[in-house]
Amino acid sequence: MGRFALPGMCVFLALALGCTKSGPNATPTATGTQTQMTQAGTQVRTAVAELQPAAGKNVHGTVTFESVGGKKVKVTAQITGLEPGKHGFHVHEKGDCSAPDFTSAGGHFNPTNAPHGAPTDAQHHSGDLGNLEVNAKGEGHLETTVDFLELNGPNSIVGKGLIVHAKADDLKTQPTGNAGGREACGVIKAK
Repeated sequence: MGRFALPGMCVFLALALGCTKSGPNATPTATGTQTQMTQAGTQVRTAVAELQPAAGKNVHGTVTFESVGGKKVKVTAQITGLEPGKHGFHVHEKGDCSAPDFTSAGGHFNPTNAPHGAPTDAQHHSGDLGNLEVNAKGEGHLETTVDFLELNGPNSIVGKGLIVHAKADDLKTQPTGNAGGREACGVIKAK
């Protein structure tokens, strides 16, 4: 072997296999497995859904979910392009906005199999966020803090869908609140 063959082979192996040093001064490498382990071990503190409009609609906005201590999550929504009035606002079970009418997002996120209701009711879906109030300019803003959403663990909303509906959620009709069609959809992603 030539004098450059061994160092060249090590460089190749380091790139292909993610060689690591061992010992107290070791520098971690970013192999796929290590990156996945780091992501799995990291606690999500903030998640965001960027809304896209249903076919023929002009709804846009951002919904942010932020852990604010203990089991509380602050929900902040800024949405434009809706008809004035109240609009049902829910986390849905699938993070899939591929269908033109967003039926691909499935039903309300409900891991505890509770009945539909207002977010202030003793029992309601984990995805029940109530209504978003929209002004005469078509702008909706919501800021609330809840204790029933999770950003981590088996009932995490990360990876789920966020839907804004055409009508007000009546907060009682099962299982959807009679909130009408789906005007906007976004996938909730860790930030």
